[in-house]
Amino acid sequence: MSRPATAATSTALSARRVWTRVRGTALVLALVVIGGLALATVRSGDPHGALDPRSADPTGSRAVAELLAARGVTITRATTLDEARAATDGEATLLVTTPDLLTDSQQVGLRATMTAATGRTVLVGAGTASLATLAPGVTTAPSASVRNLAPSCALPAATRAGSVDLGGERYLIDPGTTADSCYLSDGLPTLVRLPGPGSTDTVLLGSPDILHNKRLDQQGNASLALQLLGSRPHLVWYLPSLTDPSATADDTAGDTTGTFLSLIPSGWLWGTLQLAIAAVLAAIWRARRLGPLVTERLPVAVRASEATEGRARLYRKADARDRAASVLRTATRTRLAPLLGVARQDAHSPERLLPALSTRLPDTGTDPRTLLFGPAPADDAALIRLADQLDALEREVRTS
Repeated sequence: MSRPATAATSTALSARRVWTRVRGTALVLALVVIGGLALATVRSGDPHGALDPRSADPTGSRAVAELLAARGVTITRATTLDEARAATDGEATLLVTTPDLLTDSQQVGLRATMTAATGRTVLVGAGTASLATLAPGVTTAPSASVRNLAPSCALPAATRAGSVDLGGERYLIDPGTTADSCYLSDGLPTLVRLPGPGSTDTVLLGSPDILHNKRLDQQGNASLALQLLGSRPHLVWYLPSLTDPSATADDTAGDTTGTFLSLIPSGWLWGTLQLAIAAVLAAIWRARRLGPLVTERLPVAVRASEATEGRARLYRKADARDRAASVLRTATRTRLAPLLGVARQDAHSPERLLPALSTRLPDTGTDPRTLLFGPAPADDAALIRLADQLDALEREVRTS
């Protein structure tokens, strides 16, 4: 009689099992993508960025821009050097938010515009990279934290504004340079006004905090910002960027001051961070314990003698005579303690165990302290001799 044929078995996962395994990860990735798209949709209509006159973010400058507009000041936003130079007419204030971002040739072009104009130039956070070209006669000192500072000068705009939140870059005025030094931080100014020919001047602002939305209503920040930027009917708000064609031209000519990360759009960096967080969460979810541990019966019974012999072989292979001697001594002390009337918790205390042993066996033939608490054997023969002595000592205590 022939045996009925059985269906062939396969170790391949079915589509249902594959979906069961990956659905959690797929759900997390879907939530990240949907959240990113929703956030991009919500934020796409509103400009964002530090010191952007259209931005309502905490570090944006929409509040001061609207106050200036209410005072009749027209604002032209420029993101390239050509736009800024074209918009800067005779009676205009030119605000440069990050002058250190400008390349050498851009600084030379901006300096020519500043010299030809008859208005005011405000440089925010100008440091070593730009001061030599844009503000000759001024150098920087170590920066300071932003805090409330008093005017400490006779500049009308500063005295009317009173205390403001300033700090950041601190400036050193070269001897012979005429300047108004205000808002001293540890003796050095964080606001410097350099008068030029006629009604022109250049203002160095150590930090941009008085222009931020989150700080505008504090101290005299709004008053100082409006006086510095609203003294002329027209304000050119220049936001230097790496996408400026003039900066790109300098890069191709050999300017290597930028870094690779500075060329990556911020959106890609935030997206990578979100994916990394999602991957960590998925790993934590997959690594969770699925339930309590289950005790499983061994398929065979291992005799105690075999386990002891295997453990001894491991000690011998590792040349761990110290560990083997410690195990032998610990086991002997544990068995001797009840026989000597010593509490189990005091079995490994020489002060408790040895006096009881000497009372029970006044003459053991060997030093019990060395035997029970001594150093590790020097060789295998000494280890075997120690085991024999411990065994003899335990037998003698039991028979006494």
